[in-house]
Amino acid sequence: MTLAMQREELLERRQEVPIDADVLWEKLTLAQKFATSSLTQFGYKLSFIRDCHDTHVAILTCNGNIATITNGGEINTSPNVKIRY
Repeated sequence: MTLAMQREELLERRQEVPIDADVLWEKLTLAQKFATSSLTQFGYKLSFIRDCHDTHVAILTCNGNIATITNGGEINTSPNVKIRY
């Protein structure tokens, strides 16, 4: 595979794919589900789950704000996360 083809493949993966909220919800730990439920009361929505070194970090968004939730349910409303739109 040429470098140009590899680059094109990576760019193609960046395209937005419709996310099924039920599928994301099932991937959360119990602690993440409780934390997510509390943030949804403030308007946050579960956007995606990022796999980082064998952990699943839930990423939620609300009006341009980002929050993360660790496997243990720890909420961070000021994470150092970059999201590509």
